[in-house]
Amino acid sequence: MNLTRHPELADRLAASYALGTLRGGARRRFEAIARQNPTLRAGALVWQERLSAMTELQAREAPGPNVWKRIAIQLRQEDDARAAAPAKGRGSLGFWRGAALAGGFAAIVAFTLAAYTGAQVSQMSATPEIRYVAMLHDDRAAPAMLVSFDARHGTLILKRLGSYQEAPGHSLELWALPPGAAPRSLGVVGGGTVVHLHAGEGQLRQVPALAISLEPRGGAPAGGGPTGPVLFKGRSFRPPDARRSAALPREPLAADRRQNASAGHLMFLNATCVWLCIMEP
Repeated sequence: MNLTRHPELADRLAASYALGTLRGGARRRFEAIARQNPTLRAGALVWQERLSAMTELQAREAPGPNVWKRIAIQLRQEDDARAAAPAKGRGSLGFWRGAALAGGFAAIVAFTLAAYTGAQVSQMSATPEIRYVAMLHDDRAAPAMLVSFDARHGTLILKRLGSYQEAPGHSLELWALPPGAAPRSLGVVGGGTVVHLHAGEGQLRQVPALAISLEPRGGAPAGGGPTGPVLFKGRSFRPPDARRSAALPREPLAADRRQNASAGHLMFLNATCVWLCIMEP
C-alpha cells in the first residue's frame, strides 16, 4: 500500500510508532518505508515531539492506601517515642499529634491540588498545536532540520537532526519559498539543538517549501534574499489532524485558566474545612 495516498492512515501509523504500540513486523515495515519516505519520517518525528512534551504533564491522582499507611506508621512511632520519654503533659502530646496529622493532610492536599491545576492549565497552555511541518534535507538527501509551526503560540520550532554546525562568523537563516515570488526570511537560526522563532501563520500559508542558507553572522541584509549557499531544503505540508483542527474555533484559554483556578480555590477551601473539623477539640 502506498501510504502517501492515505495521509490519515500514515499519521495514525506514525503516532503508533512514536507511542511504541506498533511492534514486531509492522514496526519493521514502517521503518523500512520511512527510510525512503521523508514525509513519513517527519510525521513520526512530529509525534515523538508531541509525546515527549506530554510526559511533562501529570494526570490527577488520588492518594493511594500506602500513603495513609505511612502516615499511620509515622504517628505510631512518634507516640511510642513520647511514651518512652518522661511525660511532659497531655497538652503537649495532643499538640504534636494534631500537628503531625495536619502536616500529613496538608501535604496530601498540596499534592492533589498541584497535580489537578497543573495538569489542567499546562495541558491547555503548553501543548503545541502543530499546523505545518517541513523536513529539510542536505544535498545528500539526509535529514538535517525538522521545522514545525505551533499555531497556539505563534512559534516556529527548528530541531537539528544532523551534525552540521556553522563556522564562527556565520549564521543559518530560514527562508519561505512562495511560488512565483522572492524568498522571504523567517529568521536567523541560533546555534542550539532546538531553536524557536516567532512567526505568524500567514507567513507559512501557501508556502510549499522552506530552505536554510548560510549567511554572514546576523543573517542576510534586510529586504534581500539569500546571499550564501542554500544548505538545506524541503517541502512544507499540513499534517492531517492540523487540517481538521484548523476548521475548529480556538479554545478560550483565558476563560479555561480562570475556571481551573476557581476549581483549585474550591478544593483549597474544602480541604481547609476538613482540616478545621479534624483539629476541632
